[in-house]
Amino acid sequence: MNSDDLKLKNKRLIRKIIIGVLFMFGFCYLMVPLYSLVCKQAGINGRGNFRATDDPTIKIDKSRTIQVEFSTMIHGNLAMQFRPLIRRINIHPGETKEVYFFAENDTGKRITVQAVPSIAPGEAAKYLKKTECFCFTQQSFFKGEKADMPVIFRIDPDVPKEVKFVVLNYTMFDAMQFLKKNQKQLTKNRIELPS
Repeated sequence: MNSDDLKLKNKRLIRKIIIGVLFMFGFCYLMVPLYSLVCKQAGINGRGNFRATDDPTIKIDKSRTIQVEFSTMIHGNLAMQFRPLIRRINIHPGETKEVYFFAENDTGKRITVQAVPSIAPGEAAKYLKKTECFCFTQQSFFKGEKADMPVIFRIDPDVPKEVKFVVLNYTMFDAMQFLKKNQKQLTKNRIELPS
């Protein structure tokens, strides 16, 4: 085997390795959104298809009452206040309710955050429908800024009769820190190719 054949085989091998690495990176990159999409559609892992339209034809089941409790968490050491303005409410299946969550930026600088919802029990996730929620988009806060953020939701009348209590929890993440961390990881995993 001469050196030209060896160079050609090495180039092919490097090309295959690069394609394999790119495929693995792409698969890993898409794993989280795909997992979230599957969980939303199937209503598993405390997630559901949260966005709903306001439908006046939905019948309210006044024969049942479900207690909904609200809780919050702050991820990591984010210097922020975040809490529900009301801890629990009673709701009839099909009824629309509006609640507010208070947030205050104590970081001393402008921040962008993202709230991630979780619903327990998991079987109730696909029945809790939100028409408006601060969790649908990232929220930016100036230094010291305060806000009351709305959530408008209902519990579908088809919710199983054994569901009498639902917990809606939000975890607040520093969206910029997450982006920076992932950006560092992306650049760290780069492979420099010989020219």
